[in-house]
Amino acid sequence: MRDPGYYGGIVQSIETPDRRGRTANIALGFDNLADYLTKNSPYFGCITGRYANRIAKGRFTLDGTTYQLAVNNGENHLHGGDVGFDKRVWQAREIREHGAVGLRLTYVSPAGEEKYPGTLSVTVTYRLTVRNEIRIDYHATTDAPTIVNLTNHTYFNLAGEGSGSIYDHRLRLNASRYTPVDPTLIPTGSLDPVAGTPMDFRRPTAIGARIRDNFQQLLLGQGYDHNFVLDRRDDTSLALAARVSEPTSGRTVTIRTAEPGIQFYSGNFLDGTLVGTGGHIYRQGDGFALETQHFPDSPNQPSFPSTVLRPDGVYQTTTVYEFGTTSAG
Repeated sequence: MRDPGYYGGIVQSIETPDRRGRTANIALGFDNLADYLTKNSPYFGCITGRYANRIAKGRFTLDGTTYQLAVNNGENHLHGGDVGFDKRVWQAREIREHGAVGLRLTYVSPAGEEKYPGTLSVTVTYRLTVRNEIRIDYHATTDAPTIVNLTNHTYFNLAGEGSGSIYDHRLRLNASRYTPVDPTLIPTGSLDPVAGTPMDFRRPTAIGARIRDNFQQLLLGQGYDHNFVLDRRDDTSLALAARVSEPTSGRTVTIRTAEPGIQFYSGNFLDGTLVGTGGHIYRQGDGFALETQHFPDSPNQPSFPSTVLRPDGVYQTTTVYEFGTTSAG
């Protein structure tokens, strides 16, 4: 029997209890497949790739050959192109293990798909664990040199999907530097300190506390849409990336990852044209995304961690989302 297809590897709903035990869906999305197929979905809950985030002018050079990818975000390439992994049908197989259940998703991206070199064989495994976690393991191999950068693009609202703004959520990012961007949201190449700027979330701070400050980077992104450089002891182990709490419900999410960066996006381009799972309109700031990743435009930034994958290598990385609650006050 053929494994069923799974569109986009999409996480449609995450049901978690608040501090009083009342359960709600905290992930933004649609309640039917047709809307994912026909609406202009801003990557709700999906796997993005082959290259998550932006590549300047859709162009990069690898081993002396220049590749021109689709330009689908202004003058840049975003989240894998016109038909990225978010719009592909993955094969899905249920898994049951001690302490976890989940899905193992596989997809083979042929050489030349979206103009990327190499045939890329990808496995993404979602596990729900007894520790109130969603664990995502990514694995990929290639038959020719290529680039790869995968992530999950879930939008969260810990008060409940469709409940309004996330500006009162308190965010902590384990990052003392970030990658500032140009007017097209491509990194300039520098790693700037967050200290003394609205980009400093090293201590828990309300997302909306400084989002309207007269700070050039916030003007460029119309809010937060930036990669943060995680403070890590090494390049391979799971390390704390972020923690978010919502004061009224008490819900929390803590993110650990093996990736060097995390893109914090404050839902700036939700514009009131989409109706979500619970029947409510999504407006600016109604959800946030924390996308664990390599840095945007790394193929064109030699000083950034490399995203090149060769036939003798393996792309392997893990991100864990742990859900919980805080006590009142």
